[in-house]
Amino acid sequence: MVKMTDFTRVFIHGRDSSSRGTKGSFFREKYPEMLIDDYTGALEERMAKLERGLSGRKELILVGSSLGGLMATLFACNHAPSVRRLILLAPALRLAHLCAYDSTPLQLPVTLYHGKQDVVVLPEPTRQVAAKLFLNLDYHLVEDDHNLRCVFPTLDWDGLLEIANK
Repeated sequence: MVKMTDFTRVFIHGRDSSSRGTKGSFFREKYPEMLIDDYTGALEERMAKLERGLSGRKELILVGSSLGGLMATLFACNHAPSVRRLILLAPALRLAHLCAYDSTPLQLPVTLYHGKQDVVVLPEPTRQVAAKLFLNLDYHLVEDDHNLRCVFPTLDWDGLLEIANK
């Protein structure tokens, strides 16, 4: 039986959000043991904080939204053995140079949700990057916008976060 404590689950918010945004608040309420922090500044600053916060942790399940999706991806590319799975919500994969990882795609399970009406992070270019970068990609193009306001609360979070018999 998988319990909340068997894995380290982490939520990484987007550029213009915080740990107190809609998604962060949802996770904090439903999964109080989930690691949810605030990230500010340039991508390099955010990544340094993420690296410090996750140092030495294993069996990570990373949930990243928008820029947080890029951060989760970059972390996984650099620490693949420590990451169990990625759950990406309209990830801003095109904001960084990921070509270095094209030659060694990630084999870990990746679930990606992207809204068809997203005008912040365009779905098709993101799908193209994801298809090259992730060998085990479960891609969902849904009727929603960048924030996934309609779809997000309806997802099977217990299943995605590998929580059984909660």
